[in-house]
Amino acid sequence: MDLNYNLYLERANNEIKFADIALIVSNSKDLQVNIFKIEQPETYYSSVISHAYYCIFYSAKAYLAKKRIKTEAPEEHKKTYNEFRKLVFQGIVDKELLKIYDDIIVKADTLLGIFKVEKKKRGEFTYQKLSQANLEPANKSLENAKTFLKHIKKLCE
Repeated sequence: MDLNYNLYLERANNEIKFADIALIVSNSKDLQVNIFKIEQPETYYSSVISHAYYCIFYSAKAYLAKKRIKTEAPEEHKKTYNEFRKLVFQGIVDKELLKIYDDIIVKADTLLGIFKVEKKKRGEFTYQKLSQANLEPANKSLENAKTFLKHIKKLCE
């Protein structure tokens, strides 16, 4: 099982790269119009948040696999989070990483419906009509995911 952690880290790397790409494309009307031939430029900030979430999820899976902790369906996301959380409470993993995980889950929940959250938190992003309003949370999610991945890589060494 120890070898699986590398596969999860590769997947986390792919997710963060795609989140970067989605942000760049969202912020460039020129790319959208001239390269991708999109007539009406759009933003893909919800995709940035989604891929940032998956970066964190697969990073956590990598660390758990390295520790020989396996999570799988059903409720693989919830189980992964709970197992990672246990390591934080045991003092094995820095609690700041759990804060990053918590933050991205709230954003992913609101945009993707991965987990249920209370209505107040859900309303923060779901009911914003302009996709531009999600630029700040997308930037923060991407920054957090990069931080999370960097620390998980160090823990896996």
